[in-house]
Amino acid sequence: MAKKKFDTNPLDPEFPEKLKEAETTALPKNNYQTSEFPPPSITEEQTRRFTETDFNTYNSPYNGQQVPAHFQTAQMHAPTEDISRKVAKVGLPENVLTALPYIPFYIGLISGLLILLFVPKSETKARFHAAQGLAAHIGILIVSTILGLLGNVTGMARVGNWIFGLVTLVMLIIFAVKAWKGKPVHIESVDDLTEWLEEKIKPIK
Repeated sequence: MAKKKFDTNPLDPEFPEKLKEAETTALPKNNYQTSEFPPPSITEEQTRRFTETDFNTYNSPYNGQQVPAHFQTAQMHAPTEDISRKVAKVGLPENVLTALPYIPFYIGLISGLLILLFVPKSETKARFHAAQGLAAHIGILIVSTILGLLGNVTGMARVGNWIFGLVTLVMLIIFAVKAWKGKPVHIESVDDLTEWLEEKIKPIK
């Protein structure tokens, strides 16, 4: 098999000799020259160079925006609820009806019962506080009765009944004030009784 002129297989042991014998060819010269880009026209706008002032402006936390000296962020305000509106079929302000069931002693108990009997189902807020206040008074009455019966046997139960009555008196006053101001009042311990009373005691038509 005839060998090619430029057989340069590196695995061939005769590779160095073949490389020396190979004739080197030079590329033909040409008369072409490297072209150059034309100079920029006179009307072409030059690249803007940033000064230190411009750089600081764009590097500011406001991304170059002009911020007023007395800038204040807008605040979202929740829509205010009219707690003094008149409740249907009763004619009393809503905040009064929500506070009455928490008044201490039997006033709150009777008020809660009457509100459930006369306020329509559509007045969910007034009926909820009426049921919750009534449930709280029922719970206080049950505990006070038990402690009163135990007070006939031991003096500790009598003292406990007095402390319990004082604590519940203060708590009911706080609940009444909060409800009158339109703030939420939630007594978790009487949730089940509250739901049952609101469902069972239906308004009189």
